[in-house]
Amino acid sequence: MNPLPPSSKIVLRILGTEGAMTHKDIVKKTHCAPRTVRYALKKLKEKNLLIEKMNMQDMRQIIYQYRLTPLQEPGRADHC
Repeated sequence: MNPLPPSSKIVLRILGTEGAMTHKDIVKKTHCAPRTVRYALKKLKEKNLLIEKMNMQDMRQIIYQYRLTPLQEPGRADHC
């Protein structure tokens, strides 16, 4: 399993402590470049660590939220 890049770890920590937020909010909180945040979100989505929701106040925006329990990969069981 590939470890997460540092930018993804920062984004995950922010979402875990601050709660759900938009891409723009994440950029402000992390002080990272927008492209870096997009890459971090992409890596977190690949690992199923995020939930994406539509922003009901502005349907053009997506709200990202930390998924507390990652989804298991198909065909993989984590029991004894």
